[in-house]
Amino acid sequence: MRTLIFIATGLLLMGIAMRLASPGRRRAVMGVFSVGWLLAVLWNLRTGMSHGYSLQEELPIQAGIYLVPVAAGWWWAWKTRQH
Repeated sequence: MRTLIFIATGLLLMGIAMRLASPGRRRAVMGVFSVGWLLAVLWNLRTGMSHGYSLQEELPIQAGIYLVPVAAGWWWAWKTRQH
């Protein structure tokens, strides 16, 4: 359940950032979001490992938490790019 909450939060934050950005600035916004979301996921990884989970257990979950919102945001930025 925690994983789904993190993914939904990432998608929500990405959506808000992308809606507030003009189409010409969406790639820059996604660059900033990607770094910020990576920091949040690393914090979540550290939290999971401090509760007894191994890196091997946590890494695939954290990869999904990171990749779903970031991939969706980059796809959105690519689809709405200005020519």
